[in-house]
Amino acid sequence: MFITLEGVEGSGKTTVAELLVKKLENESFEVIHTREPGGNPIAEIIRDVVLDRNNTDMDARTEALLYAAARRQHLVRVVEPALALGRLVICDRFVDSSIAYQGYARKIGPDLVEEINDFAIHGMRPDLTFLIDVKPEVGLARINKDKNRKVDRLDLEEMDFHHLVYQGYKELAQKHAHRIKVIDGERCAEEIVEDIYKAIKLRLSDE
Repeated sequence: MFITLEGVEGSGKTTVAELLVKKLENESFEVIHTREPGGNPIAEIIRDVVLDRNNTDMDARTEALLYAAARRQHLVRVVEPALALGRLVICDRFVDSSIAYQGYARKIGPDLVEEINDFAIHGMRPDLTFLIDVKPEVGLARINKDKNRKVDRLDLEEMDFHHLVYQGYKELAQKHAHRIKVIDGERCAEEIVEDIYKAIKLRLSDE
């Protein structure tokens, strides 16, 4: 089963993913925890480029193509092999991020970003996606309080950009309601993890 976590900057996806993986492993699931962009050596190099705060001159389409390239490498080297072995894959971000960030916020257009990524993923879609619903102001306030978090290029965008990302996610959740489950992210991480865990168990029981 391929499960992805989505959300704005500071939504807590990484913390939720780590707790979720521990809970699933305690229940004897074999789990792979990975992330995008990144997850394997080549994709991590691309991650460094797209998130480098010095690369403010990056063109929006260049950015979208780099994310898609990292996604392809990660998919064929990490996600697909893990699924072939019957593992649960928990991935921090996937195509929905590109559609929200580049399609909506960068204003390239969601359809064009989907087209770019269709070539990269070759039909692969998550079985379940959890949108950790946190308002941009809340997420960025969390980032500013966390002295251990490295601030990247996207964190430095204007608030209007982050609102467009948020709105993009909301539209995606409506469009793909069968796959994307919206989770209230302005609660403690343990409550969020419990909701996600129950949804995963329910989906597995239906298969």
